[in-house]
Amino acid sequence: MVLITRAADLTVVGANGGGWVAPVGTPALDSPLDQPVAPWAPLGAISDDGLTYGFDEDSQEFTPWGLTSPFRTQITKSVRTFGLTVWETSRDAVQSLQFRIDTADLVPDGEGITKFADTASPVPDRRAFWFLVVDGGAYRGFYVPQGEINDRSDVTYKQDEMSGFEWTITTYPDEAGNTVYHVDKLPVTPAYTGS
Repeated sequence: MVLITRAADLTVVGANGGGWVAPVGTPALDSPLDQPVAPWAPLGAISDDGLTYGFDEDSQEFTPWGLTSPFRTQITKSVRTFGLTVWETSRDAVQSLQFRIDTADLVPDGEGITKFADTASPVPDRRAFWFLVVDGGAYRGFYVPQGEINDRSDVTYKQDEMSGFEWTITTYPDEAGNTVYHVDKLPVTPAYTGS
């Protein structure tokens, strides 16, 4: 009988986690156990839908004459995205991202009033992002050196529903050509012994 190898401690359930934003050029954290500090700013509470790490890829297949299956495939598109819904919509860092404005524009006046306008001609607004997924002693960290919110969903204000900003963040390559850096602390996979 064949024994099927399984190890529950090598699985990850996105039980907890968080997100932070900083200006482009802010370096990655050295460890997923490190607490992000300024200039990193927290995004606060994220909806119970958690974080989605997306892969959008296209490829071109090349099938030679006389064959019915390809003998080569070329990747023609490879985009990484992160999706999440932030619930702390009054947090400065969150408003700054949602409305593509500087946090300095959100300083209230003497009466606690803030004022800003949505522009009809938005400009690119790239930032660095740090996302962390935690499951017990397992930590998955994702550092995005250059990311930008390229999709914002409608915002609903309703008595029986939490208002949130739902974002899709597209990653862009840095000077080294990388879009996402992984910084993890995970259980070690045991050596395979045939059982």
